[in-house]
Amino acid sequence: MATFLYRLGRGSMRLRWLVLAVWVLVAAGAGVAASALQEETEAEFVLPGTESQEAFDLLDERFPQMSADGGAARIVFASEDGEPLTAEANAAAIAALTAAMEDSPQVATVVSPLATAPDGTPIGMLSAEDQTIGVLQVTYAAPAKELDDATVDYLDDAVAAADAEAEGLQIEVGGDVLKESGGPPATEIIGVGVALIVLVLTFGAFMSAGLPILTALLGVVLTTFGIAAATAFLDVNDSTGILAVMIGLAVGIDYALFILSRYRSELAQDGRVEDPDARSEAMGRAVGTAGSAVVFAGLTVIIALLGLAVVNIPFLTQMAAAAAVAVALAVVIAVTLLPALGGLLGKRVFAGRQRRRIAEGAHESKPNRGRRWAAFVTRRPVLVGLVGAVGLGIVAIPAADLELSMSTGPASDTTAGRAAALIEEGFGDGYNGRLLVVGDLDGADAATAAADAAAALDGIDGIASVGQAVPNEAGDTVLIAVTPETGPADAATTDLVHAIRDALAGDPGADWSVTGATAMSIDISETLSDALVPYLALVVVLAALILMLVFRSVLVPLMATLGFVLSVGAALGALVAVFQWGWGAGLFGVEDPGPIMSMMPVLMIGLVFGLAMDYQIFLVTRVREAYVRGASPRQAIVEGYGHSSRVVVAAALIMVSVFGAFILADQAFIASMGFGLTMAVVFDAVVVRMAVIPAVMALTGRGSWWMPKWLDRILPDVDVEGERLQERLAGEGAGGTGGEAALVDAAR
Repeated sequence: MATFLYRLGRGSMRLRWLVLAVWVLVAAGAGVAASALQEETEAEFVLPGTESQEAFDLLDERFPQMSADGGAARIVFASEDGEPLTAEANAAAIAALTAAMEDSPQVATVVSPLATAPDGTPIGMLSAEDQTIGVLQVTYAAPAKELDDATVDYLDDAVAAADAEAEGLQIEVGGDVLKESGGPPATEIIGVGVALIVLVLTFGAFMSAGLPILTALLGVVLTTFGIAAATAFLDVNDSTGILAVMIGLAVGIDYALFILSRYRSELAQDGRVEDPDARSEAMGRAVGTAGSAVVFAGLTVIIALLGLAVVNIPFLTQMAAAAAVAVALAVVIAVTLLPALGGLLGKRVFAGRQRRRIAEGAHESKPNRGRRWAAFVTRRPVLVGLVGAVGLGIVAIPAADLELSMSTGPASDTTAGRAAALIEEGFGDGYNGRLLVVGDLDGADAATAAADAAAALDGIDGIASVGQAVPNEAGDTVLIAVTPETGPADAATTDLVHAIRDALAGDPGADWSVTGATAMSIDISETLSDALVPYLALVVVLAALILMLVFRSVLVPLMATLGFVLSVGAALGALVAVFQWGWGAGLFGVEDPGPIMSMMPVLMIGLVFGLAMDYQIFLVTRVREAYVRGASPRQAIVEGYGHSSRVVVAAALIMVSVFGAFILADQAFIASMGFGLTMAVVFDAVVVRMAVIPAVMALTGRGSWWMPKWLDRILPDVDVEGERLQERLAGEGAGGTGGEAALVDAAR
């Protein structure tokens, strides 16, 4: 592995114009493909095989007039002066907006809050007690994502005009048609800007700092082009690219940072910054050693991401696959394009002041702070290890109270949030999470089946109201709307869904099922919970095997895995404390603390495991490199951390800046993901990898590197630390020029 990458890195620098031309053609081809093939993405979350999804599909087939998958808008009217909505002025305003919405493009149905049946029975949504809150229900013929801009603009303009003309009425809009702003126009730019500052401080040279940013952005752009082109062949969810951008930027910068840092170190030790041959040799060594760590670190992240397929939720699998592609591109770019760009940069990889210090022999390429910290940890391993582990354990305590839900609701300071609050006030918490009970009749009489179902529902606690049964035109399907007493995210609503399913399961005349947005959210949450343990077991076992290949050890993979458990537990604890309990909520812009999005634990486990293994590989490969060359276990820790700790801290700061920027997003899910990943990186990189792991390694000594002989024989030797590469180069140097011998000495 190391020898192949050595040749690849050196060759990429020497043939830099060819490599650059290839990447330009790849980028141009991807851009053309994206432009020619891009189609609309899907907004809906589909969960095949679940009761709620099958019932939803049945509704779409047998109640086509309902536009079950169509977009919906709920225009809420609230009287500000206590006058009922049936008062003349209020009724006129409602009638005017109702008429306007009936003329809307792509509209399917419009139901006024004041609507009545031919016999005078009210059928609109109007609060029963004082009639001061009502809902104008609008259903569209196409899903919200597929609505024309003109349709959305028409709704926006109609509501704005009605709001301007109406006196004494508050008008708010909910539903999935009007989308709220996603936050600052470019949260990614904030993260990239902070990352650039960190890189400038790390390298002391602006030109060097720009290379990791450039290569990472290229990887993200190529991934985005790929997602766009894939829409021509696959039903791609519109959330697919979020994870790819976050992880692609972070690892793309980090991987380039590690290789570039090793290259500068090799070149500084050689001293011949002006010599092109010396630069290509130094790049070959950097890619052969640090590049090996990058390849295996990337492989670990990819395995952790692709392992999400076991959850069997299509949109989540798509997100993971796109992110895995971004990571794979980051690895390939780091070992090919980065050396080529380094060749173009030439001696400017160092600032002028740095080149002068290197020429004078005064350049220090091994950071002393990392050595001093590692020396302190190895002298006080029990103290450092206990403080780190116990501290993370305390932070993880809130995770025991973790509550999950897909129904997090809109932010309270948005029109959708205000509409939801008004509906809860006028109709109860359950109206925002109504359930649809669907009966697939097997030759049974619709009226009889509906009566039997109503009788079964009558004995269930937690139901606020049961709507009138509605048969379809063919008479083979019945639909009943059920309003819970509790909101969509309430645990009691989940219990109610199961109670309804159990109560109707034994009906011989119809196959009953429960669907609706709330039921689908519950099914997704439970699917994620059921898959959590198998997924965790899969990624842990596969990653442990990879780490055994890398480190030729049993204990080091075990340390890495247990450290990951500490990190993810503490990150989930912090997430619960802020986003669920509301501790420091104002500091992080959390306006409505509540249950955590159901997919967060699974995503965090996958991403944090991959990133944790990144830091483990980057740090401990340098420790092993020193150990296999004869250093004692504690000396190896000091030397390895002296070489790599500064760069790992810089990498962690970059991760924090990229992930932390997403905390500024308006969507609660994206903000919570950014916060959770930020905390995970801080806990894992700073506490676990920089403190707990070296402390445990100092206590276990040579046992850290123990492996049974039979297992050592079975596992292939991938030579990540470049031992065979150094031996080969040493052999060539012994019979070569003095300059070659000097390079070998410097590498050793």
